[in-house]
Amino acid sequence: MTFLFRQVDKRYHKPVGAWDSEQHITQGTQILIYMWNAIKKKFPKASNEAVLKGSIAAYNAGQNSVTDLNKVDQRTTGGDYANDVVARAQYFKSHGY
Repeated sequence: MTFLFRQVDKRYHKPVGAWDSEQHITQGTQILIYMWNAIKKKFPKASNEAVLKGSIAAYNAGQNSVTDLNKVDQRTTGGDYANDVVARAQYFKSHGY
């Protein structure tokens, strides 16, 4: 899953380690967990799947950009960041990764 976590945005975070290092992956994971908690707090009745997509969108565009879990990608890069990440994860899972 380094494809997701190598994208620690240096405009908002000071990346640590090389792009594929354990430190960098841990940093990306910590950012995603922070976003999960923020989105779960913002939408306490949402399903885990919706919170995950919202968290991924927030990882990309910031937690304040997620205002509607039915339109999580409205402010993300390319307008499909969260859906693209989920689709890629499903692809890799179905191919044994």
